Amino acid sequence: MLQDAAAGFLGENAPVTAFRALRDDKAADGFSRDLWAEMAQMGWAGIIVDEGFGGSGFGYVGAGVLAEKMGETLTASPFLSTSVLGATAVQKYGTKAHKETHLPAISSGDSLFALAVDEGPRHNPDHISFSAKTSGNGYILSGAKTFVADGHIADKLIIAARTSGEDRDQQGITLFLVDADTPEVSRESTPMVDSRNAANITVDGLEVTGDDVLGEVGQGYEALEGILAAGRAVLGAEMSGSAQRVFSVTTEYLKEREQFGQKIGSFQGLQHRSAHLATEIEMMKSGVLKSLQALDENFETAGITCSLAKAKSGEVAQLATKEAIQMHGGIGVTDEYDVGLYFKRVHVAQQMFGDAGFHIDRYAKAAGY
Repeated sequence: MLQDAAAGFLGENAPVTAFRALRDDKAADGFSRDLWAEMAQMGWAGIIVDEGFGGSGFGYVGAGVLAEKMGETLTASPFLSTSVLGATAVQKYGTKAHKETHLPAISSGDSLFALAVDEGPRHNPDHISFSAKTSGNGYILSGAKTFVADGHIADKLIIAARTSGEDRDQQGITLFLVDADTPEVSRESTPMVDSRNAANITVDGLEVTGDDVLGEVGQGYEALEGILAAGRAVLGAEMSGSAQRVFSVTTEYLKEREQFGQKIGSFQGLQHRSAHLATEIEMMKSGVLKSLQALDENFETAGITCSLAKAKSGEVAQLATKEAIQMHGGIGVTDEYDVGLYFKRVHVAQQMFGDAGFHIDRYAKAAGY
């Protein structure tokens, strides 16, 4: 029922033409706030939030259903940054006061969140040098973060900072939940190739207290990995939706396009490539679903399964969009066709929170290699 409702709503209110309009208008927010308000009214903003805090309580499988449909229509929204990353951080690691304050605001769509973790050109959550120096009963935050999804419009920032240890130590990382709109925080919007917005964020001498800490001081790496696992699984679901959509569009094109007096779908070479892609998509769908189920069933141990799903979905979604362009021929790269839009979005999404190589390496290390 949720899947059908999402398909109907997004098909009517957020088709690819709506994304094109946002891109062409160079919307500062990068999404429609009116559309986001409607999503919140439908319970999507609080999809994983417990009902006691105003959420829908559908869990991560429910979030994946929505993300997959958003991937099919290229829907731009703060769903990932707020409803998945922000809600996970507060619900899993926040204090009672954090939950009572922020979860209802997330569920209603009134508050937007962003996770600030990376500090270089590639995803590397093990390398945190952003400083959190002890000052009285609190801390002073200083440093810079890159590629912060929706960081330019967030009301709250979740910042991974170092309270002790060396840059590459997993111990000594602490998560802070802070107001984004303060004089000590500067944000530079960085529009990307997929026409979404991220931000480079610089913090200079922001004073915070112990009440702003998510989880335990110095033990934030485990919490950070939990938040990232949720984001990776849901990003995998989005890429799965995009891959399925471009495959569907491409197979329809193969049935219609004629060359040498024949439908090109009758050419054996293209049939082989399509069959290979179809099997890859089915494996990707299974991996993504398993990762979402793992998050719902045993959140603490789901990380490695989420890495597997992120690696597979990134590889297959890239393959699907590349094959779509190849099988469409020259028109596949023109702006008139939607295929190129999916290609660009998939290539950004597969880099976010680690590409296939990053997660294959993690999986190999976990297996003892």
